[in-house]
Amino acid sequence: MFVLFKAHTVSLADPLEVQLVTFFPRCQSLFFTCRAPSVSCSSLVAYRQQQPVRSYAAASTKQKEKKDETVQEKVVKERKKVDDTNRHKPFGLTAWAPVDDVYMVRYYPKPVYETSVAIEMLKNFQKLDFSPENQPVYINLRLDMKLEKKKKVDPFVSTIHLPHSFKSDINKIVVFTENPDQARIAMENGAAVAGGAELVEKILADEITADFYLAEPDIIQKLLPLKNKLRKKFPKSKRGSVGMNIPKMLALFKSGHEYMVEDIYVNTQVATLDMPKEYILENIHAIVKDVASHKPAEFGPLIERAIVCSRSSEGLHIKIEEFLPQEEKKA
Repeated sequence: MFVLFKAHTVSLADPLEVQLVTFFPRCQSLFFTCRAPSVSCSSLVAYRQQQPVRSYAAASTKQKEKKDETVQEKVVKERKKVDDTNRHKPFGLTAWAPVDDVYMVRYYPKPVYETSVAIEMLKNFQKLDFSPENQPVYINLRLDMKLEKKKKVDPFVSTIHLPHSFKSDINKIVVFTENPDQARIAMENGAAVAGGAELVEKILADEITADFYLAEPDIIQKLLPLKNKLRKKFPKSKRGSVGMNIPKMLALFKSGHEYMVEDIYVNTQVATLDMPKEYILENIHAIVKDVASHKPAEFGPLIERAIVCSRSSEGLHIKIEEFLPQEEKKA
């Protein structure tokens, strides 16, 4: 800027100063101009003509990759179970039994105990844990619900009499009947409430609640508004809560034990830990026998696995073949 200012002020007589004035504007023009090569339209056309032209789109490989993934998934699903009964060690595990008292549980198959031995172990666990003696004992059964072809055993709810009851109170029962004599008989045999359709509004308003609801066949149609309210407790003939013999139904449901199938599992209480071992075994026998009766013997056993535990203990796998009917043991 100084030189330019000077160029305007000097006289043109001095030749050196005239050269400087003409030199610096050229430098500025060269510095600020773009040096990118210029290409003519004719050269671009010639360049494109030399390159191969593709008139179609490239095939995408995403679909093939997806197909390969689905094939791999199908192969994984179709893998057959390996029969390791005659192998020197379990398939995928270290050995059949650990050598030491301390070992990683996941590396060895879970031991299966005799039912009487498992009950004794639960009682010993209670002494070591200083937990309550009257804590509940549960049994968990995994069921094989498959029948022929695509048919399955429907999930069911059952009520049975246990040989040794562990409940101290009696179940509260409501009986639906329009016969005054039947209502009187129901109250005499231990029903908490007995009446007709007038009880529907009271139950919907939560003025009356009960453990079980029994009914005569003639009044079922008038009880349909209670279906969503009662759900699984709604009277049904399959569960034995609909019938004409009200005293017999009351005898079952007053002190009966109810269990239900959720998905393919039955998880229910069978006793309390302070009961004698023989009482606990008899209750387990009664529940296992009733569960096994819901599948015909020609389709194989219904119970695949059984676990017994208390509220504060771990689950122990038990052998239940001794409790199953003779037909299922042969199958």
